[in-house]
Amino acid sequence: MLKLKAIIQTTALVSMPVLGVIWALNLPQMLGMPFVTQQMVAVVLGIAVAAGLLAHPYFRTHVWIDVFLALFGALAWFWYAYNFKPWMVTMAFRTPDIWIPGLIGLVLLAEALRKTMGVIIAGLVWAVAAYGFLGDHIPGMLQASVFAPTRTIIYLYADSNGVPGLVVTVIVTLVLPFMVFGKAMEIANGMTFFNNLALAAVGQRRGGPAKVAVVASGFFGMMSGSTVANIMSTGIFTIPVMLRTGMTRVQAAAIEATASNGGQIAPPIMGATAFIMAEVLQVPYSDIVIASTIPAFLYFLTLFFKVDAMATRNNLKGLDRSEIPTVGETLKDGWEILISLAVLLYLLFATALNPGLCALIASVVIMAVYAVKIRFRFNLAQLWNALVNLGQEFGPLMLIGGAAGVIIGLLNSTGFAFQLSLALTHMASAYGLVALLVLSALVAIVLGMGMPTAAVYIVLVTVVAPTMIDLGVEPIAAHMFLLYFGLMSMVTPPIAIGSIVAARLAQANMWTTAFLGMRLGVVAYILPFVWVYNPALLMQGTTTEIVATLFNTVVAAYLLKLSMLESPIRALPNWLYEAAVMIAGLAVMVVTAAFGGFDLATIIVTAAGVAIAASILWSIRLNDRVVSPQ
Repeated sequence: MLKLKAIIQTTALVSMPVLGVIWALNLPQMLGMPFVTQQMVAVVLGIAVAAGLLAHPYFRTHVWIDVFLALFGALAWFWYAYNFKPWMVTMAFRTPDIWIPGLIGLVLLAEALRKTMGVIIAGLVWAVAAYGFLGDHIPGMLQASVFAPTRTIIYLYADSNGVPGLVVTVIVTLVLPFMVFGKAMEIANGMTFFNNLALAAVGQRRGGPAKVAVVASGFFGMMSGSTVANIMSTGIFTIPVMLRTGMTRVQAAAIEATASNGGQIAPPIMGATAFIMAEVLQVPYSDIVIASTIPAFLYFLTLFFKVDAMATRNNLKGLDRSEIPTVGETLKDGWEILISLAVLLYLLFATALNPGLCALIASVVIMAVYAVKIRFRFNLAQLWNALVNLGQEFGPLMLIGGAAGVIIGLLNSTGFAFQLSLALTHMASAYGLVALLVLSALVAIVLGMGMPTAAVYIVLVTVVAPTMIDLGVEPIAAHMFLLYFGLMSMVTPPIAIGSIVAARLAQANMWTTAFLGMRLGVVAYILPFVWVYNPALLMQGTTTEIVATLFNTVVAAYLLKLSMLESPIRALPNWLYEAAVMIAGLAVMVVTAAFGGFDLATIIVTAAGVAIAASILWSIRLNDRVVSPQ
């Protein structure tokens, strides 16, 4: 039985990405096979449920229970795919052949999610499900409009507004192709290339290994789209080198966690959430990339500044030249990586092709060029393991998409989304937009504790985004606001998954790591408020407004760097100096948000910030401590 379980599990892991790629390439339509999107995503979801149920056995001696449940979970969704067309006519009659498999499929989906992703996200699904079936017994504003149980089950199981809807469709047709591209990069030693490129660029500079972590994590994170995967890929290399060159364990872990977390917002290839955002907003993916450019630049620039300040404060040096590859050597060894990236960017921004197809074409290019480079001597075991690993990464994402379909479907069918939006509108009318933004940020961080960024974004965009937009916030600004705060939950205590993983790698204290990570990534908690009031930060405005806003925020970022240094004035305590300089940086951002980039008040405050920075640098030079950025 153990052998049978292993065969079924491996088959499920491999077949998910294979079927997804076949669909993304449009092969069924080319062959004249009359399938529609809901049928394909239901099949892939059924396989994901089976793989999830097999992931962690209930009993080591009774494996047949897991196999039995896995087969039932898969068959329940296969049954929907098989009956899709006739059910379009008979679904309204709510016959047992629809709602009984639906109930089985939904329950086992939630259980597979619990086994794969943990109790927190599964508990959220069960809580929303309980509200969807019993919410009519709650008095007051939160009282739900509850359908008959069979109607609710069928709505979630078989309606395009339920599980087989937008989210799982985007995951199969857009997210999976980019995961394939990332896996092709791994096979072609893309991680080594990016690490070496980062070493060649900044390895010799002050605190070089920490700066390598920032650069390499940014590069690789664009493709992985996962904070934890990014930490595990780059952190294994960067954390030991940071420790060897003088960073403390907490500093090394916090730098890696914060840098890896930023990968999901780094254009031009962002994480799964960016594709979902493009579909929800009904805008080209390139619009999301353009809007995210300045915030991502400021995120990594501020982190780079702060790392430089930490290296200065620790009196660290860079790596020896003998440990650093040259740019020429790096490009010679990894030129196929650059070719594939160039092809991908050209296809994304210069053609009208579907982004998923662009990613698959770029994947073929990199594998073809790499095959020529190694003279077609592939390691077949490596290719097989890469395919299995791709299934292991893709399966949980499908389960999250299915869970998101349950949550979205019930929030809409019960009227909870409308009721909560109404309550938020009343609160904003009474206390102002700032109160709504602060509450939304807190909700995003709390929901994100233990949940993937995509799942947090989906819930919030259903409930909170409409209210923000009704109050005059630009749609893309509202959605980016929710994305950033959902993302920052990965490094924000008490459940900071990214900080926990990085701390384990560095053998550091998780709490200290998380709080330092918050300080390193502080700009990500501030910028969303800035662009809500000043969309120029998202490239929404004239060139002059955008340039002025960028200049002001760079000044603020540099002040935040200086706040990490020791006080240059002996009579001024470090804590008071740090607080004063941080407040000066925040003040520049606040006036930029409130008055725009060219208002007189903004000019005065920004000029004062420049003067403060200049005086600090002058004082440090007098003390023979040069801290000009490297």
